Amino acid sequence: MLADFLDAKRLELIDRCKAKVLLRPREETAQALLHGIPEFLDQLIETLRIEQAPEDGNSERLSGLSGASRPIRSDLGEAAALHGRELLVGGYSVDEVVHDYGDLCQALTELACESAMAITVTEFHTLNRCLDNAIADAVKEYAYGRKVLAEREALALKERHASLVHEIRNQLHSATLAFALVRDGLVTPNGSTGAIIGRSLSSMATLVDRAIIEARTGVTGLVESKAVSLSRFITDIAASAALAAEERGCRLVVSEIDPTLGIDVDVVLLSGAVSNLLGNAFKFTHHASTVCLDAYATGDQILISVSDQCGGISAAAQEHIFQPFVQSDADRSGLGLGLSISRRYVEASHGTLTYRNVPGEGCIFTIALPRHRFQPVASGASSAARTAGTPKAAPH
Repeated sequence: MLADFLDAKRLELIDRCKAKVLLRPREETAQALLHGIPEFLDQLIETLRIEQAPEDGNSERLSGLSGASRPIRSDLGEAAALHGRELLVGGYSVDEVVHDYGDLCQALTELACESAMAITVTEFHTLNRCLDNAIADAVKEYAYGRKVLAEREALALKERHASLVHEIRNQLHSATLAFALVRDGLVTPNGSTGAIIGRSLSSMATLVDRAIIEARTGVTGLVESKAVSLSRFITDIAASAALAAEERGCRLVVSEIDPTLGIDVDVVLLSGAVSNLLGNAFKFTHHASTVCLDAYATGDQILISVSDQCGGISAAAQEHIFQPFVQSDADRSGLGLGLSISRRYVEASHGTLTYRNVPGEGCIFTIALPRHRFQPVASGASSAARTAGTPKAAPH
């Protein structure tokens, strides 16, 4: 009886399968083998016993039907699907999925011949049905998983490309606004407005350089952290944001910042995160209202918050507020990536981004980062609270 033979030779069959695996170019992981062949053997043995005594159970629920005309749920199918999924996650090819079951078939046939074990026609049909169903379910799950992974990779690539375009556009916009003031003679080119142009060009160059590295090496998420003054960091951002606030017809108020506070971050990424939050606030706050940028310490954290007077966010919009390519407002001038990019950039600096909705008033987005001390220069890096709303109010 084949069922008793397989039960008695179970460990030897598994060892023979392992030996065949070792002959392949790549060695299968023990975990993938554990959930594949041994499980299949147990289900095959049980199926053979049930079919020898049909009154003891329903073999179809255990190992499935012949052919794919009426697919049903089966224990063997679920185990095979798990095996196919594990091999996909392990980086194996679809032919290795098929080879696993082929190895078992060969090992079983060889051992039966060596032991002079006669396999009846009925038992041979059951063996073939179980192998066919297991291979079909494993390959089907493998193919589905590979499709899902390909779709995720394509979406991630699209999001990275869109993020690069989004960030370069933001920097270009800041440089354009600053250049307009210089061109019209409202400010001198060697003042703080000229510095905005320089920082914007530098940020664009960094973004492009990182994109080139990613294209050449495939390495994504490059982060270059360094310790900087929180006061200086906010001052630089506020200079560019003041121009954007004036363009949108609102006011930007920046709080006074302790000059001894520091952050250890990727300046380009975190600047992009805060600038996106400010740009979002300028876009949705009511006309002639105020957007506030605050930065302060609490315990072991540095908090950077952006608050607006947009009137609050609807419950529907809150459900997907950080999802990429989602726009809930009638203003579709952007890509729907600002908040998604901000959260990703903040997390790259080991921080968190949260928001609080104040119905009827507005929204408060808060970045929390690890706190660091910073030794200020003798002249002091702090300034009094600043209010920006007109070109002349912007730093010169």
